[in-house]
Amino acid sequence: MQFIENRTFDELHIGDAAEITRTLREENEELAAPDQRANPAITDPGAMPSTPIDRAAARGMWGGDLISELLSTQLPGPGTILVDVSLRFPRPASVGDTVTVRVRVRDKASEKRLVTFDCECVAPSGEILVEGHAHVIAPNIRMRRPRAAPVATALFAVGARYRQLVDAARSFAPIRTAIVHPCDAVTIASAIEAMEAGLIVPVLIGPEAKIRKAAADAHLELEGVEIHDVPHSHAAAERAVALGREASVEALMKGALHTDELMAAAVDKAGGLRTERRMSHVFALDVPHYPKPLFITDAAINIAPDLDTKRDIVQNAIDLAHALGIQSPKIAILSAVETVSGKIPSTIDAAALCKMAERQQILGGILDGPLAFDNAISSEAARAKGISSPVAGQVDILVVPDLEAGNMLVKQLVYLAGAEAAGIVLGARLPIILTSRADGDVARLASCALAQLLVRRRGLNQS
Repeated sequence: MQFIENRTFDELHIGDAAEITRTLREENEELAAPDQRANPAITDPGAMPSTPIDRAAARGMWGGDLISELLSTQLPGPGTILVDVSLRFPRPASVGDTVTVRVRVRDKASEKRLVTFDCECVAPSGEILVEGHAHVIAPNIRMRRPRAAPVATALFAVGARYRQLVDAARSFAPIRTAIVHPCDAVTIASAIEAMEAGLIVPVLIGPEAKIRKAAADAHLELEGVEIHDVPHSHAAAERAVALGREASVEALMKGALHTDELMAAAVDKAGGLRTERRMSHVFALDVPHYPKPLFITDAAINIAPDLDTKRDIVQNAIDLAHALGIQSPKIAILSAVETVSGKIPSTIDAAALCKMAERQQILGGILDGPLAFDNAISSEAARAKGISSPVAGQVDILVVPDLEAGNMLVKQLVYLAGAEAAGIVLGARLPIILTSRADGDVARLASCALAQLLVRRRGLNQS
């Protein structure tokens, strides 16, 4: 294990200096305002402001971040408190620049252990990108800590984009939504919260006694809420689908029943909600470290889709993106590698899907594939492998090769990257909101907002 050690006030001398080098990546371009991030004493990324700023300014702020990193990890190091900083930004860095960051002790004041540093960031050409000075209170005791991996900057507060989605949905009328077997407190609470947010008009379908008990457990009143009393979850699924076929409701929402039970009723050939399009699921993820919403499909419905099914999966996701105002979404068809190989069937499907888009068999998006996950998410990773792609590093939709890969990818992003995951089933006569007991309140609201925007904007386009 590597360690970092500080220099105390008494150990610092005029002229002492330190430097680091870093490369600017596209992921660093959209950053929050610098006032909190520039302070080495602040270590909670959740405290960062969420308002994005323009790219040129963000590149300059990135230089300020590097100065903060150098002061807090090397000179003086752990225990340093930033008092104030005054920086000029003559020119922002360019993506791909490897800059050198330097700090040098200019002055010391013993009374408060105040140290003044000259600071600069220098481009490979020698041009000054950032210059100025910083005043810090140097530590007075020695510290030695394990060197941690650099903390990724959170581009947005967790859930911020979901709240924006909900706000956008409030400009439309709520949609009548069948809540299927809402016999637990979480489902009831979610339905009432979505109703109070102006997203849905809930129609509760299930055993009435169980529904009312669940409401009582959640300390909620159901006055004025429509309830259809049916004996069990299977009957609830059938009744909800029937209401959907009659256009008595505009969306379905899963309650306390298995997804398979609800979807079996939805895909029933005689009385279900089938269309000419294959049904598929889209996760809409709010990933704090990715600069825009990220959609993953299909990680919940189609286990091992063939090429024709993948075509429908892609088109369904594109239609959702359009409903959310993304006019020309960028779609990455994922595989383990970025080259076509007869030994890896998903690479062949990826190439075929891209050709189908060229032939207008898939409309409304920009496709590329096969792409490995790193190539899709990071333009820097794509450049390192010699990949020239309009999608790499700017992807909106990730199309996974099968349900297993997609399910694992989504859960990794949720549990390791702090993402929130809303979800919806598309390709049926009406949207189906699939919720999980592990979903947070904001993700559940976002799922309802997805359905509401899809229904209302589809109606506007058809009128």
